[in-house]
Amino acid sequence: MQNQIGLVVVLAVGLAACKGTATDPWVIRLVDIFPSALLQGTPVAQPSPEQTKWRFVEDEDLVWNVGAGVVDLRVQDNNLKGRSITTVPILHVERKSNFDDSDVLHKIVVRARVSHGESLGVKFSSGKSIDFDREVERANKFPWQLTTPLITGLEFQTYTISTAEAARTSYSASDLRHVLVRPTDVPDADFEIESVQLVFRKEHLASIPSGISWQGLSEIYRESIVARSPEEVRFNLNLPSKPILDLAFGMIEEVPITFRVDVETKGSRVQALLERTLTTPNRWQEVVLDLSELAGEEVILSFHLESEKQGAIGFWGSPAIRNRVSHAAAKSTPRGIVLVLFDTLRRDHLEAYGYDRQTAPTVAGMAQAGVLFKDAIAQGAWTKVSVPSILSSTYPTSNGIYELFHKLPASAVTLAESLRDAGYATWSGSANSFSGRANNLHQGFEVLHERSSLDVPGQQGRSKTARMLSDRLLPWLETHHDVPFFVFYHATDPHSPYEPYPPYDTQWAVPTGKIKYEEWMDKVKPLVRARQRNGRLPHEEDLMEVGVDPLDFNEVTLDWYDGSILGADVEFQKIVEKLRELGLEEDTLVIFFSDHGEEFFDHGGGFHEDNVYGELVNVPFLMRWPGVIPEGLVVEETVEMLDLAPTLLELVGIEVPERMQGNSLLPLLSLPDKAHRWVSQPAISEWTRRTDQQGRGVDVFSIILDGYKLIYNIGGPDDVPEFELYKHSADPLDQNEIASEHPDIVERLSKQLERWQKWAISEKLPTNAEEADGLDRDELERLRSLGYIQ
Repeated sequence: MQNQIGLVVVLAVGLAACKGTATDPWVIRLVDIFPSALLQGTPVAQPSPEQTKWRFVEDEDLVWNVGAGVVDLRVQDNNLKGRSITTVPILHVERKSNFDDSDVLHKIVVRARVSHGESLGVKFSSGKSIDFDREVERANKFPWQLTTPLITGLEFQTYTISTAEAARTSYSASDLRHVLVRPTDVPDADFEIESVQLVFRKEHLASIPSGISWQGLSEIYRESIVARSPEEVRFNLNLPSKPILDLAFGMIEEVPITFRVDVETKGSRVQALLERTLTTPNRWQEVVLDLSELAGEEVILSFHLESEKQGAIGFWGSPAIRNRVSHAAAKSTPRGIVLVLFDTLRRDHLEAYGYDRQTAPTVAGMAQAGVLFKDAIAQGAWTKVSVPSILSSTYPTSNGIYELFHKLPASAVTLAESLRDAGYATWSGSANSFSGRANNLHQGFEVLHERSSLDVPGQQGRSKTARMLSDRLLPWLETHHDVPFFVFYHATDPHSPYEPYPPYDTQWAVPTGKIKYEEWMDKVKPLVRARQRNGRLPHEEDLMEVGVDPLDFNEVTLDWYDGSILGADVEFQKIVEKLRELGLEEDTLVIFFSDHGEEFFDHGGGFHEDNVYGELVNVPFLMRWPGVIPEGLVVEETVEMLDLAPTLLELVGIEVPERMQGNSLLPLLSLPDKAHRWVSQPAISEWTRRTDQQGRGVDVFSIILDGYKLIYNIGGPDDVPEFELYKHSADPLDQNEIASEHPDIVERLSKQLERWQKWAISEKLPTNAEEADGLDRDELERLRSLGYIQ
C-alpha cells in the first residue's frame, strides 16, 4: 500500500517552486508568526462575565432533580450523590439566567467521581418542559453528542467536554434552558458530583490571553488572532515583490470597535492602511489591501483595536501577506485547485457515465475536456466515514472513524494542510457538517463556511446548498484570483430530502407527484420509525406492507433526485464561468467527485450507510487541467477515492505525506510509456455499525480485485451469508451473487482482505493523546488553539 511515485506529462517543478523562494514567498501567515510579534497595550483584567456553575450545599434547596433512572439523590458533604438503576440515568436542572443571544457554549466542566461505567454525557433542551421517557427512548437509539470517557474509582476527576470537539453545531446560550447530565451509562453505579459548570464563549475568551485560535462568527470560522482593546499587535516583515494584505475582522459583543491597520517603514512616518468601525457583531468584514508601493520593503505592520469598552474583544481573521502570482509563474503549477463534491451522488445518474437524462451537462463537459475514472470506489458509504478517508487518504480502519462523535485524529495530514503549507490560500464550504469541524476537517483551512451558515431563505429542503455555496465562493475567487488558491466545495443537493428547489422540482417530476409522495409517506412513517430505518426513509418491504407500489414511489423520488443533481450542476457551471471570466480556466485543476451513492431499492433498502453494494460505493471521479491532463481520457482501471489526495499532491509537485495510504494515479494519466505501468491494487470499502445500530445489520467489508468483488459480512444472522461474490466488471451494482460457483475466488479474496485488515490496523493513526506526547509545548499549544487537539 505504499504511495506510487510517477512522473507525468510536462511537470518540471518541485516543492521549492510551489512555495516560492526564501525571499519571495507566496504567503506569510500572521497566525503562524504570531509568537514573534510584539503585543502591547494589554488592558487591565476586567471582571469575568457571569458564571453558570452549580455547587451543592447541604442547607440550601436542591435545584437539581431526577429526570430518570436515578435513586437516592441527595446532597451530602456538599456533593450531589445518587445511584443509577438503568443505563440512562438522567439528572436535570432548569437554568434561570444568562440567556445571552450573542453567546455560545464553549465547554462543559464536571467535577465528579463514579464507581462504574464507560462515559459521562450532557444534553440540552430549549423547550418549556422535558419528556424524560422520550429522552430515555432516544438515548437508547442515538448516542448523546456531548460525552467523555469515565475514569472510574474513588478519586474525583475533572471532566471537560469541548463543544468544538464533540458537537456538530453550536449551542446558543439562549437555547440552553434545560441541562441534562447522564453521570454514567450503566445501572448500579454510585456517583458523586462536586460541581457542574457551563463555560460560554465570552467567559472563555475573557479568561485567556490574546493570541491565535480558531474562531467563528455566524458559523463561518477562521484562523484568527484574538485581541482586546486597546491592544496593538506589531509584526516585523519583509514584504515580497507583489504584496497584498488579505484579512477579515469581526467582533462578538454589542459594542462599537474600531479596527485599524498601520504600516511603517524605516525612517518613514506611520501610514494608515485601514480604519473601520464595526457596530454589528457576529459578522466578518473582509478586505484585501494593495501593498505594492511597499514591495520588497522591511516594514512594521500594526493591528490596533480601539473601543470605549476596556477589553472589548476583536478577531483578526486569517490575516496574511500574499504575493500575487503572474500568469507565467502559474503555468508549471496550477494557480487554483478546486475540489467539487456532490454528496450522495450515484455515478450511474450522470450522462458522463451513460445515463439517459442530461442531469449534469457541466460534468459531462468536464469529462470531454479531462479524464474520467470509470470505476472509482469510495471507502465508506456515508459522509462521516468517506470524506475524512478522501481528504486524509487513510482507510476508516486506520483513522478510526465510524461513530457519530468520532473525529479525524490530529496525527492525520489532510490535503488542505499540505496545500496550506505549500502557500495556497485555502477555503472550505462544508454543506454537510461531517466535512467540517465535526470531523476535524477544518485542519488546513483558513476559512470554513459550516453547514449551519448555509441556509437559503425560502428554500425547500435543508440539504439543497449548492446555490448558497456558489454565492459564497464566487466573491472569494474574485479577491483571491491572483494568488494560489485551494477550494473544497461540498454541496448536498442530491441528498435526501430529494425534492429540489424550483425550477428543478418539475424538471422531470410532475407537480401532482408531491401530493402522492406525502400521502405515501404518511402511510409508511409508523413502520419506518418502528424499524429504525436509516435516513427515516422506507425500505421496499415497508411500502408493500402498507399497500404502496415501490415502483410508483421510486418514480417520484428519482425524478426529484435527478432534478437536484441538475440544480447543483448549474451552480457548478457558475464556478466554471467565473474561472473563465478571471482568466483562470486554463490555470486551475478541477476535480469532481462524490463521497457515496444512494440506494433506491436496488437491494430492497433506501438511503445509504449500512452496506457496501455498488449503488453506495461506486462514485464519479473526474479531473481537468488543460494542457497537463489529457483531454477525453477514460480510465477503465478500478481506483480508490483515497487515491485522490496523493495524486493531486504529486501532480502539483508537493511531497506526499508518509501517513497517506492511497496510491498516485499519475501512471494512469501519462502518455504511453512502458516505464510507468500501473499495478492494479485492491479497492476496499467498509461499513461499521454505530453504537445506536447494534443489534441490527452487520459490519461489512468488501474488496474488489481482478474484476471480482467479495463482500464479507461479519457476525450476521443465519439468513445473511458470510461471503458474497460478484463479477464486478460485468455486474457493478452487485445483483448476481455467484459465491457458490467460485469457492476458489472467495478463498483467495478473503485471504487478501484479511491481509489488508491486519495491515490497516497496524497503520492505525496515533490518537490525539498519543500524538500530544511527542509534541513540544509550543506546537501542542498551537494545535490546541486551532482546535486540532483538545
